[in-house]
Amino acid sequence: MRRVPVQIEHLDVLELGSGTGKNTEFLAAHARSVIAMDVSEGMIARAHQRIPTSNVRFILHDVRDNWPVKPASVDAVVANLILEHVHDLAPVFFEATRVLRPGGQFFFCELHPYRQLAGGQAHFVDPNTGETVHVEAHVHTVSEYVNGAIEAGFTLLSLGEWKEEDADPATPPRLISLLLGRG
Repeated sequence: MRRVPVQIEHLDVLELGSGTGKNTEFLAAHARSVIAMDVSEGMIARAHQRIPTSNVRFILHDVRDNWPVKPASVDAVVANLILEHVHDLAPVFFEATRVLRPGGQFFFCELHPYRQLAGGQAHFVDPNTGETVHVEAHVHTVSEYVNGAIEAGFTLLSLGEWKEEDADPATPPRLISLLLGRG
C-alpha cells in the first residue's frame, strides 16, 4: 500500500478488513479520518488497543453485506488481503462506488491468483493448539478483479504484481494490487 500512489493524505478513508490495525495505524497517521471495518470483534479489540488516535472509528461489520457508511462520504477505500475471502466480488465493488466521493480511489491488494493456484492460502496458527488453520479463500482471476471493477464504474489507474525482494525470477508474484478511480 505504501508503494502505490493511493491518495489518502488529509482525506477520509474507509479500510476494509482492518484486522489487528497494522495498516490502520499507517492510514491514521496520514488521513483526516479512518473508518476501520472488520468482521472479527477480537481483531477490532486488538486494533483499538494499538491505535489510540481519535481520528479512527472502528466498525464491526462483514463486507459482504451493505456497508454502514453514507453514500459519497469517503475519499478512499483501502483493502488488504480481504477480497480472497469474498466469493462474489460485485457487491464489494458496487459498495465501494457508492461510498466514494467523485474522484475517489479504491485500492486493494490480494494474494496473487498464480500464488493461490500454486497452493498459497491465507492461514494462521491457533495459539491454543499450535495447529495451522487455513481460512476459507476463493481464487479470483486477474480479469475478475479488473472486469468487476470496470462493471462497477471504476477506471483502472494502476495494476501491480509484487514479488518478495529475494524471490527467484521464476517464482509467481506473491501479491496483486489494483488502484481504481471513481469518476
